[in-house]
Amino acid sequence: MYLELQQRLSARLSAVLLSLYQIELNGFAIEQPPDLNFGEYALPVAFELARKLRKAPKVIAQEIVAALGLPEGFAGFEVAGAGYINARLDRSLQVHAIAAGETTRSASAGLNAIVEHTSINPNKAAHIGHLRNAILGDTFVNLLRATGHSVKVQNYIDNTGVQVADVVVGFLQLEGKTVAEVEAEITRRDGLAAASTDKKEAFDYRCWDLYARVSQWY
Repeated sequence: MYLELQQRLSARLSAVLLSLYQIELNGFAIEQPPDLNFGEYALPVAFELARKLRKAPKVIAQEIVAALGLPEGFAGFEVAGAGYINARLDRSLQVHAIAAGETTRSASAGLNAIVEHTSINPNKAAHIGHLRNAILGDTFVNLLRATGHSVKVQNYIDNTGVQVADVVVGFLQLEGKTVAEVEAEITRRDGLAAASTDKKEAFDYRCWDLYARVSQWY
């Protein structure tokens, strides 16, 4: 939706420039203001035209704003600074469209993409950070699909690598345990976890703590 409105603004601005100045631009910048209080889009096009039209950018911006009208989805335009044009969206209209489940697809969409996210290391316990990654990943996937992209999602189970080596180093070097002692601890802690309501008795939490200690030790 955001991209569609940007394209709508671009098309309207092109028509205004052709009508006012008989100028066709191959492209022009549509920026995002540093603060939403200034609107959702910022157009520096008046600065690009100042030399060609031999007018002050602010005067050009005022002329363009007067001619833009209100394209569908926009609440207004205003001149800012020395000649920027700030565009404000009709937020209530967008909220109603989203609430109604309306979706749009970008004409430029159609890429094939793979998004990998979450990917929990299985040698230690999951935590709130993994949940955050899952939420961010799914949100990114939904955004891509909403703009018409074909997206596949992968959750890579990373069962070997540095994180496993760190835990091994922790048992062997920090705690001086043998393989037999580690195996016995796995059996003991899994038994405690099965009999307890505190799942932190499980061996994956033990590895989690050890992994953190090894990282500090390095």
